[in-house]
Parts: sequence; C-alpha cells; structure tokens
Amino acid sequence: MAKAGCRNGRKRPAGEGAEGPAARKRRKVDGGGGGPEEKSSCLSAALFGEDCEISRDQLYELLKYAALGKRHNATQPSWCRISHQSHLAGVVVIVLHEMSQLHFYKFYLQFKHLRKVFRHRFILTPSTNFFASLYGEGANLKPQNTAQGLTSTGSECIQKNSDLQCDPIIRKYGIKPQGLTSYILTLEEQRKNGYPIKGSPGCKGYIYTECDQQRTDSSPLFGLDCEMCLTAKGNEVTRVSLVDAQGQCLLNELVKPESRVMNYLTRFSGVTKKMLLPVKTRLSDIQTRLKEMLPHDAVLVGHSLNADLQALEMIHPSVIDTSLLFARNEGRRFKLKFLAKAVLGKEIQCEQKLGHDPAEDARAALELAQFFIEQGPAKVAELNLEMLLTTEKLAEDSQNKAALQPQGCRVQKQLNEPPHLSKPCFLDCLQVTGQKPVLLGRQGLDSSGLCQSNPSTSNKQILQRALEDVPLSTFSIIQFSLGPEYIASHLPALFEQVRSKLTDMLTIYAGPFEEGFCLHSVKKEFGRCGPIQSLTVVTEPYKPYVCIQYEVLEAAQLAVESLNGAEVAGSCIKVQRPVTAAMLDCDDLIKELELDVENEGVIYVAGLKKSLTEMDLQEEFSQLKDLEILFLPKDLQSGKHRNCCFLKFQESQTAADALKVINGWTVKGSKLRSRNALASGHLWRWIWQMNHSNGKQGHILYEKMEQLSDSEQDLRKKVKKLDHHIKKLYRSLQNNTLCVVLFPGVNSRHGAQPGLGLMAVKGDGGRSAH
Repeated sequence: MAKAGCRNGRKRPAGEGAEGPAARKRRKVDGGGGGPEEKSSCLSAALFGEDCEISRDQLYELLKYAALGKRHNATQPSWCRISHQSHLAGVVVIVLHEMSQLHFYKFYLQFKHLRKVFRHRFILTPSTNFFASLYGEGANLKPQNTAQGLTSTGSECIQKNSDLQCDPIIRKYGIKPQGLTSYILTLEEQRKNGYPIKGSPGCKGYIYTECDQQRTDSSPLFGLDCEMCLTAKGNEVTRVSLVDAQGQCLLNELVKPESRVMNYLTRFSGVTKKMLLPVKTRLSDIQTRLKEMLPHDAVLVGHSLNADLQALEMIHPSVIDTSLLFARNEGRRFKLKFLAKAVLGKEIQCEQKLGHDPAEDARAALELAQFFIEQGPAKVAELNLEMLLTTEKLAEDSQNKAALQPQGCRVQKQLNEPPHLSKPCFLDCLQVTGQKPVLLGRQGLDSSGLCQSNPSTSNKQILQRALEDVPLSTFSIIQFSLGPEYIASHLPALFEQVRSKLTDMLTIYAGPFEEGFCLHSVKKEFGRCGPIQSLTVVTEPYKPYVCIQYEVLEAAQLAVESLNGAEVAGSCIKVQRPVTAAMLDCDDLIKELELDVENEGVIYVAGLKKSLTEMDLQEEFSQLKDLEILFLPKDLQSGKHRNCCFLKFQESQTAADALKVINGWTVKGSKLRSRNALASGHLWRWIWQMNHSNGKQGHILYEKMEQLSDSEQDLRKKVKKLDHHIKKLYRSLQNNTLCVVLFPGVNSRHGAQPGLGLMAVKGDGGRSAH
C-alpha cells in the first residue's frame, strides 16, 4: 500500500495536552466558554490489506490514548491517528456480545446505521477474555478501591527512579529526550559493530552514498532492510526495501545475485529460485538507485543495519541501528519481531508468511526509531522490555508444554489464562482523575475483570440507562446482546450460509458460445475485469457456457456490467450471476455496498499487468487529482500482486472524475477497466479468506441449517432493532465524541470467527488517509 502525499507525518497537532475532556464538559455544563470556536477532533487511518487486521493490544492503545491523552503519558496509536485528542468530548465503546464480522455481513442490510456512519473499519483478532484485553490487566472497577489504582507513594517513586538509573538505556543516553542526531552511531561505534567505513581495507570497491551534508535533528529518516541468499561469494542481496519517514515504500526490488546461489534461505528471505528467474536487476542497479534516492543529509535506520550495508556493498556515514538503540546489558540485542510487538503493538515476521517482508521490517525499524526519538529514553526504559521478554518466553514455554496435554485440558487451561503481556488498567486512572467511567450491559464485571452474566437485563433497558448516564461521563462501555440462543450453536451454519452466498456473488456464467470456441480468448477478456480464481466450461446446456469465479466482488460486477451483451470469442453472450433464493437480494446488496461510507471516494481499477510495481502505478496515476492511497492487493498465500488495485481519493467527486478518465485508459499496453469500489478495505481480505476456506468448517448438519432458517426472520428483526438502538445512542452523543463499535469475534467450541471494529468521531466530516 502506498500513500500519495502524506500530509501530517508524525508531529502532534498544536493544542494537544491543554484542556481535557472532563474539564471541557464541566465548562459546557456551567455555561462558560466564550471566545473562538473549538477545534474539532479528527480520526484517520489507512486500513487496507494487511494493515486492516488490528490486535487487541492495538485496540487498547487507541482507547488509552483517546481516554487519557498526552497529559497522562498515553501515546498516539501506531495504526491510526486522533488529531486534537484534547478536544474529544468523550469516548463511547459499544460492544456487541458474542458477535463477529460474520454476523455483520450476514445481516449487512439490517445494519443500516452502522454502514452509513462508521467509515473506519478493521478486522479484530478474537480473544478468550475480551474485556480484560479491552481494559488492560488488573482492572479494579469498584469505586471505593480505585484510588489504589495508579497512585504512587514517595518511596515507590524513589525506587522507580533508582531502577531507571540502572537501566542500560538510561546509562547510555540519559533521561531527557534528545534529537535524532544524538542517536546516530559514531564512527567508532560503526567500526566496533562491523559497519563498512570509507577507506577501510575490507571496503574496497564499495559504493559511497556521498551523503555528506551535516545532519540536524530535522534530517530525513529512511528505513532500509535487505534479504540475502548464500552464494559462492558469501551473503548476496536478493531483495531490497527502502521506506521514507511516513512509512511509504520507495523501493521494493528483487535482485539477481552475481554468483551461483547455494542456498536461497527461503525460510527467512521468502525468496525462491522461481521468483529470481525473470529478474534482471543487479546489485549495481540498486546501488545507483539508492544513491540517487537518498538526500545528502539522509539518516538510514535499520535493525543490525551493518549486515544490510555489507551485502549492498555500500557506505553511508549516518545510521541509527535499532538493535543498538534499544540497549541491553552485556551486549545482547532484542530481536526486531519482539520490539515491534512490545513497543509498537505490531505483529511482524508472522509464521504464516513465507519468509520476512523487508518492507515490513524496514518500516518497523523506522517506527521504533521514531518512537524512541519522540518519547525519549525514560519512556522507553519504563516499558521494562527485559521483563516483557521474560514474560513472553515463559508464556511460550507454557504453551509448548500445554501442547503436549490432552485437547480438552489444553482448551480449558487457555480459557483460564490471562494474556501474556500485562497492561495497566486505564479505567482506574480515569477514576483517579475524576473521570468516572460508565459500564453497562448484560455481562457485568467484578473486580477481577471476569464477566458475570445478568440475562434478565434487556437491550432496551441498557439503552435507556445509557441515554441517561453516557452524557455525564467521558468514557463509557455499553454492551448489547442478541442473546445466547442466537449465537454460539448457529455459528457453523451461519458461516456456511455467508460463504456460500459470497461464492455465488463472486461467480458469473457467460455464454452461449459456439462449439470449439477459443477458451483462451474468453479467459483473457474476462481476466481484464480482475483476478480469476477458477474457470470451467459448462457443457450441460445445448451450447457451452463458461463459469468464472473471481477473487474480488468488483471483478464479478464489472464483468456483468461491461460484458453482458458483448461479443466474445465470436459469440454475442449473456453474462449473469447464479440464480438462487439467497441471491435474490444480490442487486440490493451490491447497491448498498457501493453506497457504504467506507467506500466513499474509492474506485477499483482492473486490467493491470502483473509486472507493474507499486512505484510504476504511483507514477502512472500521479496526474489524478487528490489521490490519497493506492492499494495493490496481494495473494495472501503467494504474496504476488493481483491484476487490480484500489485508489482512494480525498473527495467523492474527485473519485468520480478519476473514474471517467481511467475507463479505457491504457497503461503499458494494457487497457484499464474501473468502477466504484465494493469491498476495498478489510472486507477484501476477509472475502479472500472466506473464498479459500471451502471444507475447513467440517460437515454442517442439515438440522442446524434448518434451525437457523426457522429463526432467521426473528433474528433479522432483532438485528434491525439493535441497529436502531445504536443509532439512537449515537445521536445522543455530543459532537467530537469518539465512538467505537466492536463485534468482538467468537472463539468457542462451535468455532472461531474474527471480530470487526467500526469507529468514527461524531461530527468529523473530513476524510483523511493518515
């Protein structure tokens, strides 16, 4: 994913940290507050592709910053941005108990308010103890005990300062925050840690970047990471990635080694022999490009960057090495994967992926350096990374041991265990600062953070109480439920229903064709609409038809719209979707998806050659006005780009103008087709996963399907009423209130389904990708 013109970078907006939500709310109640009009808070996020899956730690990070802000040492979330946090009127979290992303899209047409108001959406990883992960560990929700929460005695503070002084980070950098130049490795540090240095005997023939301009604290940072293979010469580069300070990928290239490859190191690099066969780029080409791309005062950031520069055979005078920046005792170093999770709340180098993604690693190293520079050594030391690492290792050991236990014992133990990284409870801190949180729902919480069910409470009663209490609080968690009789046991049947309908929506039938028609011509023509998953010839009718299943909804819709009645392979054909009872509302569903607020200003473009890179497309589309984001989908198994992309614009009108221009546009000899987006963000990723899940849910009992069918009409009514409750509550909120709606996901013996998060700041009419 590439951002076209990042506008606000990482600097905090002016005015943050002034008057907090509680003080401002009191002022409004008292009738005070003349003067100039207040600034509006704004929520922004780029939730596309892999970036759309958010962990419970990242959700906690958002809520903590929104509730407490900079004044209470909370930090801006790493995955989204709240501008003017101090002007938030409050935070309201609506939790839909035991519901998942599956429920949202099964009853998409019934959730009318949610899809028209909440433009920012993300996939939420399910949790066995959702409330504990939401509040942080050690939640103590009894008012009489909250004063004990986060306050410290004088002796505790002295002990804390004494501990900090012993931290290797404090010993190395001191306590006060400093500019980036303070963290650039000295020449001696570079020599000691094996960096290539100009004039050194072992660096003969190395290319010097000639970035000799004096560095300042405003010098630009660039993240760099390489993947290598083992050749007869030693380690040689096979892939190079460079990202700028906003995280935009400037370079992501495969490189053909000069010497014979002995081991591709695919497990780590993700690079295979097949991938390198068509590559013509050589190391000298990359050296030239890097030299041209880096400004004269550039500072390179990487994790053990010495290995990357040695493999690149390049010398650069100013580097920040995150493996040394986050100092440890006795010369040990933290792994990048651990730091990304512990500091940034990001999962990288996941086991499901084949090898490392150098762009992901470069971006993680860059963000770690930015975090260190912005927060300062004291804040980093307070993270207590050594203890977190020890805790994580103990948790891993425990999981490994549990894997040897019988299945039943293992599941029960996992459900009883707390999350492995302990987090403080910010609700206690809210109460200490006079901001009393409101917690309403069927599932109450005791002082240990465990759920206690009270099924007699209705959603209507919860709503009435919320309408009274929420306006008086700056942080509220409201929980609604459809009732257990509608949730857990129906999950497998519900999954099969949604998966089957999605498959039908991705499928088209085209024909009739003449006997002996050219199948290649048909595949080529329909392939211009988007990536095809399967194509089969249907011979049952009098004349042959073709059944095509696409990977994205837009491709199937584009085929229906543009090729119905067209002449293909010498025949005038009809293009249609399957006709089933479940598909009778398909046209309504397509129309509502197109009008969905998440898809405003987003268009789908197909017909791209697979050889085109993100950089090529950025260049081709650079003339389009107000383009914010270019998202190039990848196959989640192979990592290869598909022959389509999504373009997000600042305004709906500029997107409509671009649509007129792009249709029929030719790029590198390929004629483009485009339409408004239907599933541009998190839904694209989820559809791909659903589309490749056939058979993974096991046998669905016919009786279960029948039971679900019998109760479905009643369930639709309940969902529609639930949507109305949320609409009524949302309308009662003040402007500048952050509202987050959570489908927590399901993780039970009936199956597991990811959750869904929707968020918006009431009154925020702006659209931003950053």
